[in-house]
Amino acid sequence: MRCPFCGHDDTQVKDSRPTDDNAAIRRRRFCPACGSRFTTFERVQLRELTVVKKSGKRMPFDRDKLARSIQIACRKRPVDADRIERIVNGIVRRLESTGEPEISSDEVGTQVMEALFNLDPVAYVRFASVYKNFREVKDFEDLVESLNVDKD
Repeated sequence: MRCPFCGHDDTQVKDSRPTDDNAAIRRRRFCPACGSRFTTFERVQLRELTVVKKSGKRMPFDRDKLARSIQIACRKRPVDADRIERIVNGIVRRLESTGEPEISSDEVGTQVMEALFNLDPVAYVRFASVYKNFREVKDFEDLVESLNVDKD
């Protein structure tokens, strides 16, 4: 592992332990060249996933992009960061377990929509407005109305 401070290639692991959710390994590292300490997190990746966009363009799946989009939808909402992390882990696990190396962006969006629907209605509407490309107020009204119908 390369030191983020001086770029030295040979850092030493001083401590390793699983994260609280057992989804990653937290490693405390030390750089003998500059004396810096830093932390890395390592996750098990079952397979490389490629996202196929609506345009047909293929891009590597980006877990951080998924997490950011959910965090943006949940901004200023009473949603714990650990809960968001569990949702991201669950979505990634489901996508990897399909056995398919390529997944459509629609599948990723659908998984996020389902998770946000069960998490927070405002976050769900926020994400849906971007994902479904709302263009007018009527689109919001229809979505909110469908939320009310589903809860009855």
